[in-house]
Amino acid sequence: MSAVQQLRAATSASHDRVDAAFGGYDLTDPIAYAAFLTAHARALPAAEAVLARHDELPAWRERTSLLAADLADLDLSTPVPLPFTLPERPGAAWGALYVIEGSRLGGTMLARGVPAALPSRYLAARHLSGEWRALLAAIDARGADAVWRDGLLAGAHATFDLYSQAAAS
Repeated sequence: MSAVQQLRAATSASHDRVDAAFGGYDLTDPIAYAAFLTAHARALPAAEAVLARHDELPAWRERTSLLAADLADLDLSTPVPLPFTLPERPGAAWGALYVIEGSRLGGTMLARGVPAALPSRYLAARHLSGEWRALLAAIDARGADAVWRDGLLAGAHATFDLYSQAAAS
């Protein structure tokens, strides 16, 4: 089983839990949409701040500024992010990157349901051509090392847990 296949299988329950938590928001309702963005703003800036300290990662584009701009357009300030640390293990940052870049894919799908009158820079921030496939290929290329793969899984689980906490707060 490839590293990506193992990662998907090992995190599917966590992924489903986060999807269910955020799936309850009506993105066509301005108040619910604002709550959805606020919850994401408790998680994404924390995760991106941690990832910014890991220069071994492939190039990635931040979305915190897009999220803050959407909140500002709704006359909301960005909330204080939840505390977040990754396990001190090789590969953990890659697991976190997999989660936040996977959420970019989901956001693109969700953006279609956001009315034009509401800001959607954050959700509409798509991958550039080939970015997602390149990340998955890079994970598989590094995933032969069992210690690194364990760290990958730990980082992904920690990041899904962060998003679960954000949805619940």
